[in-house]
Amino acid sequence: MYKVFVNDIPIILSTEKKIGKKYTTIPLKMVKFKKLIKEINKGDLTYVNLYHKNEEKIEKFLRKKLPVVEAGGGMVYNAKKEILFIYRNGKWDLPKGKLEKGESSQDGAIRETEEETGVRDLQIRRFIAKTYHVFKRNGKFKLKITYWYEMYTDFDEELIPEAKEGIKKAKWKNFAQSQKALTESYENIKLLFPKEYLTTHPNDRIS
Repeated sequence: MYKVFVNDIPIILSTEKKIGKKYTTIPLKMVKFKKLIKEINKGDLTYVNLYHKNEEKIEKFLRKKLPVVEAGGGMVYNAKKEILFIYRNGKWDLPKGKLEKGESSQDGAIRETEEETGVRDLQIRRFIAKTYHVFKRNGKFKLKITYWYEMYTDFDEELIPEAKEGIKKAKWKNFAQSQKALTESYENIKLLFPKEYLTTHPNDRIS
């Protein structure tokens, strides 16, 4: 199952024709994506399931529906088990950005994280997930697919938010601070966090 966010409303893409009474199911091959997005933005649709029987082909068909922008991002931990957040457009977010031509998602995730926060000496520990969201640029809807990586650094110098990208703050946050930040974040960012960050105290995950 995939979730594609339009603002903070998820469009579900699944291999199931019925996922709940509230959901309107539309075959993925037949959907008119731009019309669907406009209906969601107007509030006419809030529960949408796009169906395709073959899970391996869901992303393939999704990529045909809208121009795709690929990006890389990082969930960065330090020695204190704090997580690196940025503050932009009135929301707490994780550093991420568009991949350059020919750049791998890992290299792009490291570069963008460094550029947006001033952090250095990043080590990728694992791939977390891909997230999907729709945005509008120059009057056209596009699909951003972001590859997220868990990273680690011993860097303890001053962070420098990238002002030209509209980033107001770059901050390390402990567990309690991260919980609070996630109440003022995006739904697709929340998907990256273990459920403990949204509910109870976490187990020690980073050694």
